Amino acid sequence: MNYRINIVEDEESLNEILAYYMKQEGWEVTSFTNGLEAQKVIDHAPDLWVLDIMLPDIDGIQLLMEIKEKTPDVPVIFMSARNSDMDRIMGLELGSDDYLPKPFLPRELIIRIQKIMQRVYHHSNNSNEHIMHVDTYLVDTHKRSVIQDGKEIALTSKEFDLLLLFISTQGQALSREQILEKVWGNDYFYTERVVDNLIKRLRKKMPDLKIETIYGYGYRRV
Repeated sequence: MNYRINIVEDEESLNEILAYYMKQEGWEVTSFTNGLEAQKVIDHAPDLWVLDIMLPDIDGIQLLMEIKEKTPDVPVIFMSARNSDMDRIMGLELGSDDYLPKPFLPRELIIRIQKIMQRVYHHSNNSNEHIMHVDTYLVDTHKRSVIQDGKEIALTSKEFDLLLLFISTQGQALSREQILEKVWGNDYFYTERVVDNLIKRLRKKMPDLKIETIYGYGYRRV
């Protein structure tokens, strides 16, 4: 599929290399070397952002926040040369879908993009199985949308992934570590705060979703 990807990286040589590899996959790539130019096109959402945290004008964190505020369902891969746990945790809490510490091989980025695209934009061949009723909500896994009383509830990519996890494991107790592994993958630094914050946001947006807290362990959809 001809995905549209925006890359924001101020190091021009790295920007060109990564864009080259992505174009070799048949993807349409738009490159930015500063945050101000990228900021202008947030409303014209691509299929995915590749975003560096250290930019010469706008901080990458600020740009990530604006992207997730305006287009919460668009996935973002966060890059950082600082390779700090704080960058990783902050990116996760703000809704990034993956974190890639520099330096890395371009092929690793391609593989991570492919996995995210498969998860976010995968479509089933069955015309009906992608629509389901969950408590008082209508969930469409093709459109990755949630409707209640005729109004759409805007979920971030990670919030929707968490919702799908609870749908598929109803009645099953999930530890915080299991949730982190299922939603973010097993290569992420574990922190209860990231999981609890994501649960808190999902509960706020979908208060009728019956999620039970298992103190000292995790959560369960009842």
